[in-house]
Amino acid sequence: MLEQVQYDVKTNDMTPSGYSRNYKLQVMTVRIIHFLLIVVTYMPMSCSIKKAEKPNVIFILTDDQRWDAIGYAENKIIHTPEMDRLAKEGIYFKNAFVTTPICAASRASIFTGLYERTHGYTFGQGNIKELYIKNSYPIIMKDAGYYTGFFGKFGVQYDSIKTLFDVCEIYDRNGRYNDYRGYFYKTLGKDTVHLTRYTGQHAIDFIKEAPSDSPFCLSLSFSAPHAHDPAEDQYFWQQTTDDLYQDITIPGPILSEDKYFEEQPGYVKEGINRTRWTWRYDTPEKYQHSMKGYYRMISGVDAEIGKIRRALADKELDDNTVIIFMGDNGYFEGERQLAGKWLMYDNSLRVPMMIYDPRNKGHTDIDEMALNIDIPATILDLAGVDVPEIWQGKSLVGFLYGENPLENRECFISEHLWETPMIPPSEAIRTKKWKYFRYRNDLTHEELYDLENDQLEIVNLNESANFQKVLQNLRMKTDSISNELIKAKIGS
Repeated sequence: MLEQVQYDVKTNDMTPSGYSRNYKLQVMTVRIIHFLLIVVTYMPMSCSIKKAEKPNVIFILTDDQRWDAIGYAENKIIHTPEMDRLAKEGIYFKNAFVTTPICAASRASIFTGLYERTHGYTFGQGNIKELYIKNSYPIIMKDAGYYTGFFGKFGVQYDSIKTLFDVCEIYDRNGRYNDYRGYFYKTLGKDTVHLTRYTGQHAIDFIKEAPSDSPFCLSLSFSAPHAHDPAEDQYFWQQTTDDLYQDITIPGPILSEDKYFEEQPGYVKEGINRTRWTWRYDTPEKYQHSMKGYYRMISGVDAEIGKIRRALADKELDDNTVIIFMGDNGYFEGERQLAGKWLMYDNSLRVPMMIYDPRNKGHTDIDEMALNIDIPATILDLAGVDVPEIWQGKSLVGFLYGENPLENRECFISEHLWETPMIPPSEAIRTKKWKYFRYRNDLTHEELYDLENDQLEIVNLNESANFQKVLQNLRMKTDSISNELIKAKIGS
């Protein structure tokens, strides 16, 4: 320990303790150097501690938003600056898909990290199995010390949803109303607002009120841009987007000629895909109204994302909050004279997906096939939490650091297993090059597409002699993977 120096400023002389002025200056210099060494030594540790802080996570899910319904996907019409910003500043997945093209089963897959054939949940099945929901990302994140919230459409039947989160409110379009009130029935203060605005405000309030002593995981499930099916007008948007798209004519759908509809089997031509086409697209006037309404509703969600990001900045959380965005399934916009989703064409399966991590400023467009079942593993990985062994998706976090966690993914299964007269159940296998699908109640109807040379899935190669080996291999692969997924069921 350094001795205290005594110095007589008047005499500039030796002090009673026998130390000169020069010595005192030397001692002071040593102390300063010692202090600077301490600062330099601990500065990297301080930075590493900050870097090691668990991030907040916001997961945003939209309803029926297809892959190209954002500006970043080269859509020159739609106005989505905030979604585009997330894509430009983060990791954008050019080939993101759902493993089941229907909201209930897709959302169950997102919660559980499992294929539909394994978790077994879709419409008409009662509650999702307790063992699967107890292994869902909301429960695991909450148990890991995250403050969790959920607002919007849950989409999966479960009697105790509120126990899954620290705070939540579950709501969707109101089916009691066959007009605009399906979307306008919630209030903020004394004002009735669109569900999109309602969900956005819940997110802002959650961010403001989140405790400072723990990270948070917020799940937002917008009902938009889902059409309000009971209503004649189908699409209802906020007044703030009224001016968008007014002075343009949206080009008609591709593959809209009669022949593409006539090629469909009878149970598709008579099913709800065709019924909803008559609701939304069967005249030029309906088509323009529906497409502009669909885009306006997406633009409304986009505006809320901007408000949410500003709320993060106001609370100085923007540099440690990861935002994940995706759609719950694809969507037909009149192609093949069909509407809705459910079928195994890419219209139904392909969705927008991006991950924005402010701690990693690199941007990359990813070509690999990312899936909805990858989302929960990604959320847990971001939080430093072990992913359950039973989950079938893969974490996408490696892409943030220049790695390729999907380099070994050769294919995936997609399936729509709900047995209903409205929609024929079907299943497909998709590789980077091939798509094979069939209808489960009519195995004689098969479709095979060379995706490298036929991205629009126009030429069905199922009867071509040159591709029978490919057809047979994919058929067998579908059977094999399906059996593996069934065996993966808990208790099987």
